[in-house]
Amino acid sequence: MPDKVTILGFAGSLRKNSYNKGLLRAALSLTPKNIEIVTYDLDDIPAFNQDKEGSPPEAVSEFKKMIRKADAVLIVTPEYNYSIPGVLKNAIDWASRPFGDNAFRGKPVAFMGASTGRIGTARAQYHLRQCCVFLEMYPINKPEIFVPFAKEKFDENGTLKDKETKERIRELLEALGAWTRKLKTG
Repeated sequence: MPDKVTILGFAGSLRKNSYNKGLLRAALSLTPKNIEIVTYDLDDIPAFNQDKEGSPPEAVSEFKKMIRKADAVLIVTPEYNYSIPGVLKNAIDWASRPFGDNAFRGKPVAFMGASTGRIGTARAQYHLRQCCVFLEMYPINKPEIFVPFAKEKFDENGTLKDKETKERIRELLEALGAWTRKLKTG
């Protein structure tokens, strides 16, 4: 039986009922065997201040600890102004600083995102891929999950109801698990 893979999942949105937090909740319910998803909410991470990177706030220390403990990372992102939201970039900056103390280094990673528009966070996810180069992360290539017209795919409680999207999330988690195992064995 393959080794269990632990994935740290977090959404780049602070809004309680965001579609992206709904995608993350859906991933929790669709997790394949031998994969565990642990989530972290970015709400308590303050604005990055380089003066404090040597002794970061407790929320940042906890976030970095959780990243290091996980085998892989799942980032769920909205798209703002053709890019990732400030709250997500802020969390990435904290977790990868100070220079030489990058908690993301060597981590396999997958992305997904939902938006009310027709592109479904494609630009934001491609921007995240660019960030992964400097962060020395290993993103999976496929499947890509861009959820367009999110309002139609979630119910009034923020629960994902779209069967095709659920199946794609399962595929993404299976692919991330397989990629993580492959990287572990070298």
